[in-house]
Amino acid sequence: MDYPESYELIFQAALVEDDVVIVRRTDRAGAGGYPVYEDETGIVRAEISDRGEVRMLASGGHQAPGTPTARALSS
Repeated sequence: MDYPESYELIFQAALVEDDVVIVRRTDRAGAGGYPVYEDETGIVRAEISDRGEVRMLASGGHQAPGTPTARALSS
């Protein structure tokens, strides 16, 4: 399967503008066997399925990220 190189992760915010983070594919796979994507800092990490389902991965202690929607970016 050919996965996109990058995605925008869109975290919905109720009273302010949505947060958008760009993540790029790494050479790792998550527990579901799908690619792991991360932002340039390595703090925001997510496994994204071939159907665009997002599973956030903790990169440190005390993280409680929401579940964003993912939009593939053209390469």
